[in-house]
Amino acid sequence: MYAQDSGYTSGQSLVGFTAEAAEGAIGHVGRARFTTDSETAAHDYLSAVGDYSAHSDGYVATAHLLGLLAALPAPTTSGEHFWSELWRSSGFLYLLPANIKTCVLSSPAGEGTGLAGQILSAFDEMTPPQRIAAGEVIGQALAESDHLPDLKTQVIGELWLRDLELTAWRVLHADHKSADPSRREAFFDAWTSV
Repeated sequence: MYAQDSGYTSGQSLVGFTAEAAEGAIGHVGRARFTTDSETAAHDYLSAVGDYSAHSDGYVATAHLLGLLAALPAPTTSGEHFWSELWRSSGFLYLLPANIKTCVLSSPAGEGTGLAGQILSAFDEMTPPQRIAAGEVIGQALAESDHLPDLKTQVIGELWLRDLELTAWRVLHADHKSADPSRREAFFDAWTSV
């Protein structure tokens, strides 16, 4: 089915699971769509997708986190001014390159929870004035490097910060969802009894 159509071969990894598993889940989901009983179809869907969707959500959110960080000046000599200005204006250290390097480098392998936790810790410690200051510095850097609409740098920076915060939450939430399949079943049972 889809795994074959997209050029994947048997045994090749497809976002953390094999092509056979993806093909099986997609086939099972396809059959669930043609079931007349909506409760059975929903149950079949949850069973078929199961951990795959949680892992997939986590991989996508982790990739988005890395994309957001990649939009900022690189932590090189040329980006040093940005990172020092971010630290001076906001007063927080959690997101400085030296403090997130290990988490960033392990994220492409699907280990985004460390980076997400570090990011959420930064937001937890930030005061409203620190967030405003960070947004201004980030917005200025993004406005200089991207082709964005004519928005104020504070707006650009605040949108970036919101996106970073919510994406970090999605990474942690996806990891939590995959931890206990019985919770998915309990969720389905509870909604079935409504």
